[in-house]
Formats: sequence, structure tokens, C-alpha cells
Amino acid sequence: MAELYLGNVEESVTEEEIAEFLIRYGFPRPSSVQRVPGSGSRPAAIVLFDDVSTDGLRLLQPRIHNVFWKNHTLVAQLLPERSED
Repeated sequence: MAELYLGNVEESVTEEEIAEFLIRYGFPRPSSVQRVPGSGSRPAAIVLFDDVSTDGLRLLQPRIHNVFWKNHTLVAQLLPERSED
């Protein structure tokens, strides 16, 4: 499972809107989207992909990093793989 951190995604943006945006840029459909609570100045989401390796996601990430979407410049970063232990 690969995880992508998307910074500057307003809480009002739905999971479906995030999925459609990513698909438009060549990503597969995400398995799930988790919101990251914050102070409100930098809302974020963690997008999980069950069918994509971290290396595969690394090739796609530059397509959306620093893209202006919904009045914000997105920050897209890969999260390190977590151990299942």
C-alpha cells in the first residue's frame, strides 16, 4: 500500500472530488482518503492506494505537486512505508 500526503486541501473538498482530480492526472482510483486534522491554515488529506507501489506513486507524484487547485497550491509528498508490526 502506498500513501500520498496532499497538503492545502480544504476540508470542504469531498473524497470523490479528490479521487476525480487524481484520476484526471493519471493516478488510479484511491482506496481511501483520510483527513488530517489541523489548525485550519493548512488542511490536508492522506490518500491511500492499495494497488500501487511506492515506486509507482513516486512516478506520478510530480504531476500534481505545486498544482493550483480549488484556490490552493497543492503539496504532494509520498509517505514512507509503514511496518505492519
